[in-house]
Amino acid sequence: MKISSASTPSVSIAPQAGGAAAPAAAPAAAPAGTDALESAVLQPAQKAIKSLPDFDAARVAELRDALAKGELPFDAGRLAGLIQRFHGSGNKA
Repeated sequence: MKISSASTPSVSIAPQAGGAAAPAAAPAAAPAGTDALESAVLQPAQKAIKSLPDFDAARVAELRDALAKGELPFDAGRLAGLIQRFHGSGNKA
């Protein structure tokens, strides 16, 4: 996945090779076999992320401007309802 814009630096997510420093959030000591498990669990997610299209900063800016000018309708109540329905917090019997 690549996120870029004229005003912000490019960001990409990819496995690091070689002498890269370990991430700060990495556990100090992992149980034996954890690397293989993490690799098997993370591989589908990494493939899915790599298949995503690049971030279109120009389109986002265009939509942001349209919202600010009132040219693009926005219904906060409808959005809240959709979020609740998606996350299963809606009307459950």
